[in-house]
Amino acid sequence: MTSPRDHLPELSTEEKASLTSGKDFWTLKPIDRIGLPSIMVTDGPHGLRKQAAESDHLGLSESVPATCFPPASGLGSAFDPELAERVGAALGVESAIEDVAVILGPGINIKRSPLCGRNFEYVSEDPIVAGSIGAGLVKGIQSQGVGSSLKHFAANNQEFERMTASSDVDPRPLREIYLRGFERVVKDAQPWTVMCSYNKINGVYASQDPWLLTQVLRDEWGFEGLVVSDWGAVNDRVAALVAGLDLEMPGGDGAPDRAVATAAASDPAVAAALDVSAGRVLDLVGRAQARPAVAGPLDVDAHHALAREVAGRSIVLLKNDAVDGAPLLPLAEDASIALIGEFARTPRFQGGGSSHINPTRVDSALDALTAAAGDRVDFAPGFAFDAAAEQDALRDEAVALAASRDVAVVFLGLTDAEESEGFDREHIDLAAHQLALLDAVVAANPRTVVVLSNGSVVALPFADRVPAIVEAWLLGQAGGSATVDVLLGAVNPSGRLAETIPQRIEDTPAFGNFPGSNGHVRYGEGIFVGYRWYDARDMAVTYPFGHGLSYTSFAYGAVSAEVTESGDIAVTVPVTNTGSRDGREVVQVYVAPVASAVERASRELKAFASVAIAAGSTTEVALTVRREDLAYWDIRVDRFVVEGGAYRVEAAASSRDLRGSVTVEVAGDAVLVPLTPESTLTAVLAHPVAGPMVAGAFAALQEQFGGEGDGIMSGEAMAKMMGSFPIGRLPAFGWGLDRDGVDQLLAAANAPQG
Repeated sequence: MTSPRDHLPELSTEEKASLTSGKDFWTLKPIDRIGLPSIMVTDGPHGLRKQAAESDHLGLSESVPATCFPPASGLGSAFDPELAERVGAALGVESAIEDVAVILGPGINIKRSPLCGRNFEYVSEDPIVAGSIGAGLVKGIQSQGVGSSLKHFAANNQEFERMTASSDVDPRPLREIYLRGFERVVKDAQPWTVMCSYNKINGVYASQDPWLLTQVLRDEWGFEGLVVSDWGAVNDRVAALVAGLDLEMPGGDGAPDRAVATAAASDPAVAAALDVSAGRVLDLVGRAQARPAVAGPLDVDAHHALAREVAGRSIVLLKNDAVDGAPLLPLAEDASIALIGEFARTPRFQGGGSSHINPTRVDSALDALTAAAGDRVDFAPGFAFDAAAEQDALRDEAVALAASRDVAVVFLGLTDAEESEGFDREHIDLAAHQLALLDAVVAANPRTVVVLSNGSVVALPFADRVPAIVEAWLLGQAGGSATVDVLLGAVNPSGRLAETIPQRIEDTPAFGNFPGSNGHVRYGEGIFVGYRWYDARDMAVTYPFGHGLSYTSFAYGAVSAEVTESGDIAVTVPVTNTGSRDGREVVQVYVAPVASAVERASRELKAFASVAIAAGSTTEVALTVRREDLAYWDIRVDRFVVEGGAYRVEAAASSRDLRGSVTVEVAGDAVLVPLTPESTLTAVLAHPVAGPMVAGAFAALQEQFGGEGDGIMSGEAMAKMMGSFPIGRLPAFGWGLDRDGVDQLLAAANAPQG
């Protein structure tokens, strides 16, 4: 049986070029004479957005009904790749039913700043979490014979000038933070496609960067699929083709195809690149054709139930203090409840922009709580989304209700106008009228629960004044019911923060370097992104990365760790559910070298597991820290390097709730750094070849100038001073090494070894 690729030699240059751009917004071009069909790609990533009418990228046309699962800001807080894989499989099923070949997602860009307008669509501030959840989604989607599109590659961390700005990132943070999650997904799950981002990286558009799209993605990571542009991301189509971008979306007036065909006719390099890219498009079509036919209709109820389960797992219980001797949550079975806040009646369950889903149904917290608690519940909107509305009257009504009930549950959050694709937030504060409402409610009834609806973190100036806070994110179409499940105790919360909640925007790592100016944004915080920044500075935060409470309690036993034959670190820790409810604990493993030759974070998350543990039971939790994740990017040799020595391995319930620690010895990678005249004497002495050649002369100099008696300075001080001397400058001081000697030394050091 022939495959589409078999027809590649038959195609004309013009036909090959036609394959490398879309037919329209969502479909690829067919070639009828060889029987090549058009296939469809469409938006994700937390639900299928297949437009039912005329295509448009902005979503002005209504899309077909589909299940809206929790966006990545919620799903990431579940800290469970297997749960993500189940969501991915459901997305794959819905895509297959609608004959969609590729669903555009997941998005795993790092949450560099809480101000990024698209943070609701991204997983975490940590690359291991983002990469692990992303890999789960990709595996699930592709298990159904549907392709995924890993996005946005790379360093796409803001909406301001997103189509033109240059993300100026040094090599270490680029590799260790912004590319590491993409690397994990590519190596673990092989997405069918990778979508390049709009922005430039260090001055080069991602769409035409051969270093990014070919050297890193394909040559280093082994990516086997197709690279597609974000919609409208291509600046120079021919340069992009040669760089490794296979498919430009959307389709246009044909000018890009003509430019490619013309260049290919006169330039063998372009012709060769065109053959490669056309072949990859044919392979994608072949993969789509290989999917077995899927019969509908969609099992709406089953997918809604999954969305509810996932939403419940995504909720983070931030605070749950005792009131009158018992935690305020879950709500008492006989409590009268004042349900306050327009978000409880009109839920904001997804972000705005290209990922906006037309849900099969939507649950509100008001309906769900009324159904569960009946006449124990009364509702007051408390505020209106329209800022011009009469907020004072709505607040007074809500305060009166709160004063007359046992407990007040207040829903606060961000509206679409405050948080969406296309623009960044200007601050992290909730609206003033919402905060005023909460102050008045708490004054009337101290037994107040706050429920948050937001895609990215908000400041919580009331954190020390209310007994219970629930971070409910944007939870998809079943979020209202799932939130009530948690409030009433039907679900024991197990979500954890995948991003730090800071006290002030001024405390955040990117403050002062976001969103940049004059077409450039400098990633001046380097590797210190998210919790790495706060922990390294011992800076106060409202709630730390990895934090989340439960209605039960967990105790950790002694941590054990050993280095395996493969170089990974196998970590085990017994965890006991010491409470009276079944629950889940997210066990987190943080690792750091005890001593390092380079600047490192205080600790970095390297493994995690969400573990169900019955009340009174103990589970031996086993986790694996991959050796490759211990490495830092060594700018001297342009590769990842694992330092040898002692590593501290910590089992924790958050980056600041450390439950146990053990130290292991890790063998280091051999690194032979090329020496130059600018290499310091310290570097020369450490070199296995050059070091012994100069050690004697250096010792003599120390004795001559740094003796304990009449020397210029002590031997130790002399060693520090001379250690910083470039070897090429020593001849000027007449210290026993002339310029010929330096040249001979460098030649010997840099000669091929063995």
